[in-house]
Amino acid sequence: MYAFKHLTEFKERPEYLSGPEFDQFFNLAKYANLTAEERAMYNRSLKYKWDNKNVMDYAVAQATLKAKQEMALKLLAKKTSIEEIAELTGLTFDEIEALKK
Repeated sequence: MYAFKHLTEFKERPEYLSGPEFDQFFNLAKYANLTAEERAMYNRSLKYKWDNKNVMDYAVAQATLKAKQEMALKLLAKKTSIEEIAELTGLTFDEIEALKK
């Protein structure tokens, strides 16, 4: 409650108000103090960051799937059972059957 009441009086963050619970509080206070233009710029930068993360996550997922499919194809060539391939790769029976074609 003290931090709420005296927030406008702080020139910088007091040492006794440190810790993760206060980090979020002071970050929200900084955000609330931004102008509309600064807030829009900040939101755009967050969106850009999240979009890039999603693109990277998707690329990693696709690369992982491709690696699993390649492994499944090698195992199919060695006449490994579909049950074993599914267990080793994590692919479903339908995904493995589709690779056969």
